[in-house]
Amino acid sequence: MKVLILGANGFIGNALARRLIARDGYEVLGLDLDADKLDGVLGHPRFRFSQADISTDRDGVEASIRESDVVLPLVAIATPSLYVREPLRVFELDFEENLRVIRLCVRYKKRIVFPSTSEVYGMGSDAEFDEDTTPLIMGPISKQRWIYGCLKQLLDRVIWAYGFEKDLRFTIFRPFNWIGPKLDRIEEPKIGSSRVVTQFIGHIVRDEPIPLVDGGMQRRCYTYLDDGIDALLRIIENPGGACDGQIFNIGHPENECSVRDLARRLRRIYEEEFGGTRIPAERAVRVVESESFYGEGYQDLVHRKPSIRKAKRLLGWSPAVGLDEALRRTLGSFLDDLGMAHRAPHAAADRVGR
Repeated sequence: MKVLILGANGFIGNALARRLIARDGYEVLGLDLDADKLDGVLGHPRFRFSQADISTDRDGVEASIRESDVVLPLVAIATPSLYVREPLRVFELDFEENLRVIRLCVRYKKRIVFPSTSEVYGMGSDAEFDEDTTPLIMGPISKQRWIYGCLKQLLDRVIWAYGFEKDLRFTIFRPFNWIGPKLDRIEEPKIGSSRVVTQFIGHIVRDEPIPLVDGGMQRRCYTYLDDGIDALLRIIENPGGACDGQIFNIGHPENECSVRDLARRLRRIYEEEFGGTRIPAERAVRVVESESFYGEGYQDLVHRKPSIRKAKRLLGWSPAVGLDEALRRTLGSFLDDLGMAHRAPHAAADRVGR
């Protein structure tokens, strides 16, 4: 099977490429602007990388789709600060370019595995968000934060319509706060330049208080990358066509915690298990207003918890990595990349056999 990953150097793309190449029977075509995260697969005989921008190298993208069996368009802007500050840029890349990829998959009769987002559920009030029954409720137009979830929802609907009218083979998956190695870069301390876990790790290693937007009472479910890729591999394999025409939540419902608790856990793991600098509790966090942190167009939701009953039933998949272990692995990978992996001795002993 030949798999095309558009955005192969991204957080999900580079991990997926490695896992596919480790299996027999897969060839991977990877397209992206850079290849700095692909050191584990560059030069492999079953991996071919092309440096390309999907917005400008349209002939190259089309040729790659024509050559492939399965297409994963993983190119997108996925940082909330940019939803608020540059909504048109988000629309042009995340919607317009991905719509073109979808239409090429229709033209050449290729299967598409499309990354939706947990943000399509918007301000839904269900205790658990179900792929097939939960209403998708967006906030007011003036809150530009919702442009990302709204355009992803529309792409989901377009894909579904192409499946209905044009027999497009598709599977849609919705990641719920995946975390792990190479999530973002933390060298740049600019506010809002990356996702929340990366932001928090950046503040921790710089011995800065962690900013909690509106007090950090929002609740999320964090999913370790390896668990997410396990599910994605099953979707790509698609035994018996079980994933055709399906939408899957891919998340870890039991790894739910508030953003405030996330900050506390990361700080504790850094101090106790990696020998990080201990700072007084009163300096560990600071509360900031969302308007000053993100801008006037920001709005948030209280919780975002997935139902994964369908993934269990059709994929035989369940997440395995608990929250503290996911944070420990993620933090450790960032410290390794920064040359700061000075784990406290008792931490290494504590983790033997896990």
